[in-house]
Amino acid sequence: MIKVLLAEDQVMVRQGLKAMIETEEEIHVTGEATNGKEAVGLCDKQHFDVAILDIRMPEMDGIEAAKVLRSRFPHMKILMLTTFDDNQYVMEALKLGVNGYMLKNGDTESLIRSIKSALSGGLSLEDQVAAKVMPALLQNKEEVSINPTLTPRERAILKCIGEGLNNKEVAERLGLSVGTVKNQTSHILDKLELRDRTQLAIYAIRHRLV
Repeated sequence: MIKVLLAEDQVMVRQGLKAMIETEEEIHVTGEATNGKEAVGLCDKQHFDVAILDIRMPEMDGIEAAKVLRSRFPHMKILMLTTFDDNQYVMEALKLGVNGYMLKNGDTESLIRSIKSALSGGLSLEDQVAAKVMPALLQNKEEVSINPTLTPRERAILKCIGEGLNNKEVAERLGLSVGTVKNQTSHILDKLELRDRTQLAIYAIRHRLV
């Protein structure tokens, strides 16, 4: 069973999201919170595989909650949820290394897909969000030359990660085993001195691999 924490201050929205999530038999919302502080408190008491956090909540918003959860529970996947497609929110969330960014008006299929993608190591961005954030990343003035120590295979894997593919999808595209993809991804993280796949995806986009 996949255990999900759902943090959303609007009761009707939270109930609707829970109903959508639990249409998938293996996924269950086992914790509910009305703000980030409650979400952190629940994570201190019980295990969750995925935390879905609304960006705007009272007492502690989703961004602040994500910062705490990333430091305390590095293996838990985090998805951000909002009605606001503001670039700044997206960039802040991505820099934290969250596993996806969804809009509240998304459909059930997209929501389930994002949860499964996060669990398998993918990065999920709604089309509307991706369309806004990619130009912002490409406008970054950092050096765009690729780290010369990356091998051709590592560059190919990095490109796939930049496209949001999970390990299984990368393996299928490149004709590799999932284990090889995992090992190579670890090597890439070490070479680039980055923390996680989200930062790898941002690196790939900034360096014109995508």
